[in-house]
Amino acid sequence: MLTVSGLPPMQTTTAATLQPLKAAQPGPTDFAAPTELAQASPPRQVTALADPTNYGDRYLTDINGQVVHNDFIAVLHETVGSAQSALNLFRTRHPRDQDQVSYHALIGRDGTVYYIVPPEKRAFGAGNSVFSGPNGPEAVRTNSAFPPSVNNFAYHVSLETPSDGFNNRRSHSGYTQAQYDSLAWLLAQTTIPDSRITTHQAVDRSGSRMDPRSFNSSSFFSQLRRYPTRNGLTG
Repeated sequence: MLTVSGLPPMQTTTAATLQPLKAAQPGPTDFAAPTELAQASPPRQVTALADPTNYGDRYLTDINGQVVHNDFIAVLHETVGSAQSALNLFRTRHPRDQDQVSYHALIGRDGTVYYIVPPEKRAFGAGNSVFSGPNGPEAVRTNSAFPPSVNNFAYHVSLETPSDGFNNRRSHSGYTQAQYDSLAWLLAQTTIPDSRITTHQAVDRSGSRMDPRSFNSSSFFSQLRRYPTRNGLTG
């Protein structure tokens, strides 16, 4: 079973080329679960690894050799299809860069958490994207053929869409309580602050992304904040 602990830290480097994060020394990070983590009943968890073409390394430098030191964000998505169809897509080999796609985790309608990409790796969950937070706009360019994105410092989590949402409408019937429970449990394993939990729609620069549609953010954050480990992370 994959967990969201043990992610290597974003250490700096003076090299003028893209440096993979996997070369860094292990240590505490935003994905290291605090020892006092609330012992809520964990959801069902399944490992469903993506094909290696659909994810890559996190980098210490951008394509210009500039050191990157972004704190992690969590980006929420929806599948706009069944969980199984998404998992099948991620397991498919995609040699062309433009076809590669993945999340770190996916939460099914019954609350099952599917671990798809190890958290220390870079999932390809967002294309042209930027995170606008307290530190200003944040994005990292790691490929000269594509615009900057948040992927280098993002933890991508998707919710399985209800069947009435397998379309391009702006809303649907929403997510199950089991999904909200599992999402809160999963993000409670991290120390990513509330201010750095965002959505695909919010970071997207193409104007085409709406996910996760019909997401009840106030209810979710209320549930997340019930975990003692979230104390001090609500800013």
